Amino acid sequence: MGIVNVTPDSFSDGGLFTDPARAVSHARRLVAEGADVIDVGGESSRPGAEPVDTATEVERVIPVIEALAGEVRVSIDTAKAEVAELAIDAGATLLNDITASLHPVAAARGVGWVAMHMLGEPRTMQDDPSYHDVVAEVLAHLVERAAEARAVGIEEIWLDPGIGFGKTARHNWELLAAIPEIARAGWPVVVGTSRKAFLGRLFTDEAALPVDDRLEGSIATALRAAADGAAMVRVHDVAATVAALDAVAA
Repeated sequence: MGIVNVTPDSFSDGGLFTDPARAVSHARRLVAEGADVIDVGGESSRPGAEPVDTATEVERVIPVIEALAGEVRVSIDTAKAEVAELAIDAGATLLNDITASLHPVAAARGVGWVAMHMLGEPRTMQDDPSYHDVVAEVLAHLVERAAEARAVGIEEIWLDPGIGFGKTARHNWELLAAIPEIARAGWPVVVGTSRKAFLGRLFTDEAALPVDDRLEGSIATALRAAADGAAMVRVHDVAATVAALDAVAA
């Protein structure tokens, strides 16, 4: 899954693809590099991000989805039901849902659904995330939501443990170590570690490494997740990740 953020404030590529034509061109490059799905987002969900209104989010994502829908599978990354509906009208066939609450939309429209775990909301999720047992709690939440989705008729359901969404670095590492357990729950798993802050702090006691210096950790965690049973990885650096996965497969 290749990431295309049509936002001014996403943590990694914010501001790079606010122009729809540039976003479409970038998405096509990711497809050429080996992306099977393009995930289009119009509202940043980075820690501390402020929400945007529906009209703004729609204006950002719909032209990009319309341009890509006939070329590659498109996912809409949104927390709003109205945006999801319009994105599906434009050609999106997968709903990437950080709230794990939009399954009624996916069911009504016959599209796939990704249920992600998030503690709280983007503005506050990293203030002081706390769990008694992060793996057990995240897995129980996801399985409950997946069962609800199955009950309303969704056939394609994905689980995403929500790396970095209301988790400390330790929580993230514990969840990554538990991918085999999460995969055994019976639904395909998608994992997104790409360029995230906990990777930037892995090799330094100083300030976190800049976003563009987190490639090695991003690839390593994607490879480990795939080896442990993740069925999809969500990444910025498609070419490098595909090459690494191909090398492991070979």
